[in-house]
Amino acid sequence: MRSLLAICVLVLLSAVTTSATGNDTVFTSLRASADVALSTDPGLPFWRGARPVYADRGPMGQPEERYRTEIRSRWTEKNLYFLFICPYDELNLKPSPSTTTETYGLWNWDVAEVFIGSDFENIRHYKEFEISPQGEWIDLDIDLTKPHHEDGWKWNSGFQVAARIDPAAKIWYGAMRIPFSALQSRPPIINESLRINLFRSQGPASNRVQITWQPTMSSTFHVPEKFGLLSLQDPGN
Repeated sequence: MRSLLAICVLVLLSAVTTSATGNDTVFTSLRASADVALSTDPGLPFWRGARPVYADRGPMGQPEERYRTEIRSRWTEKNLYFLFICPYDELNLKPSPSTTTETYGLWNWDVAEVFIGSDFENIRHYKEFEISPQGEWIDLDIDLTKPHHEDGWKWNSGFQVAARIDPAAKIWYGAMRIPFSALQSRPPIINESLRINLFRSQGPASNRVQITWQPTMSSTFHVPEKFGLLSLQDPGN
């Protein structure tokens, strides 16, 4: 009886831990009534209506609570929105940033990243979107069956970004608006799911920290087998 009780306690503790770390595999994006101007203000009604998830683990699943990153999402018929809320110690910023053209190699600096795919049959084909604290960006059409998948940066999704740094609070904010036309050939529908993972790179090369939503159990983020799901829901559901 005591052994059974111990097992029950362990199961409950595991459930609590999973809930606390936000390590569920489904991220709910709630439908918005209309598209809005892209903003990094989490206090706006548009963002307050979201259901956040948290990236708070390293690639191998180790806790990274110090950099626990909140991510929110909304969607409309035309666009998919994300907001990253990123606590930091020290930013690793690219000198002479450009916000008018995409920045190849942006992943070598501080960034927030969305990997997302609509193809459930060929999971090695997906899209990658990155934003820096300075508002730099890059989008990539990734196909892991190709020897140099970084060549996908020549693709242009038409996505938009906004970013700002709050040095007093040591938090930076990054927002994305991704056209659904860049993800799939038809408009989105309620209850539809997409494959997704969420990442951050934080700090200088000498003390670089990688933060994930779904740990990849690898030295690379490009492990589509470890993606979770983005579920497109209506607020009334």
